[in-house]
Amino acid sequence: MKAYVFPGQGAQFSGMGKELYEASPLAKELFSKGNDILGFDIQKIMFEGTADELKQTKVTQPAIFLHSTILAACLGDSFSPDMVAGHSLGEFSALVANRSLSFEDGLSLVSKRALAMQKACEKEPSTMAAILGLEDANVEEICASIDGIVVPANYNCPGQLVISGSIPAVEKACAKLSEAGARRAMVLPVGGAFHSPLMEPAREELAAAIEATTFNAPICPVYQNVNAQPVSDPLEIKKNLVLQLTGAVKWTQIMERILSDGASHIIEVGPGRVLQGLFKKVNREVLTEGASI
Repeated sequence: MKAYVFPGQGAQFSGMGKELYEASPLAKELFSKGNDILGFDIQKIMFEGTADELKQTKVTQPAIFLHSTILAACLGDSFSPDMVAGHSLGEFSALVANRSLSFEDGLSLVSKRALAMQKACEKEPSTMAAILGLEDANVEEICASIDGIVVPANYNCPGQLVISGSIPAVEKACAKLSEAGARRAMVLPVGGAFHSPLMEPAREELAAAIEATTFNAPICPVYQNVNAQPVSDPLEIKKNLVLQLTGAVKWTQIMERILSDGASHIIEVGPGRVLQGLFKKVNREVLTEGASI
């Protein structure tokens, strides 16, 4: 069985999508449509922009979404998923690829999500930190013992968990996690506390946009971030997508569930190879590759 997986923020690079654009008339058409929907020339930034330009929130999320969804569209009949999943932002790409969302609606939601998250970040100083070398349960317990907001945010793979919250609470948690034996407890250079209660204003804003958007029955289940379960019901997909902004990304659990449900071939659709590497940390034997046309 084939699982197609879609990366999230951090996978961007200058020149992303250019080969696709040059190789496919469909890609040209979709990039042009993307510029129209966003109201600025994202194609130019993706192909020629600096790392700093690509790091702007209003650019990063739509850029990764465009790369992933246009690549999936260009795969044509060879795109034959038994299941899909996406890491954080990548869940929107996965939902376009499995026909739950239209390309236009998906991009519009991603753009709104990026701007709402940026606003929430500006409201209260906050951050995230990578914790390496501890059991998830230890990290959860220590986060729960800290005064202030700090929660597990990204379960990336066994022994690698990202926490998220207010700056003082994250710093206190890092100190306690280091004492508890973490190999590394490192504050990340991010704009704010994604996938934490501090994203509540963004969740409320996105909830209204998702509610107003039509979701269709997908061609295959999506394994969603908040519960690591395969979902095909459009109403449940919507609900979980809203919860994703303030809930943890259960990627470790998604990978384990996808493999236990019979996936033997993992295909990463979008920039980078991060998700292939994470799958190999769960099962070295699984076949992984990047999609290409």
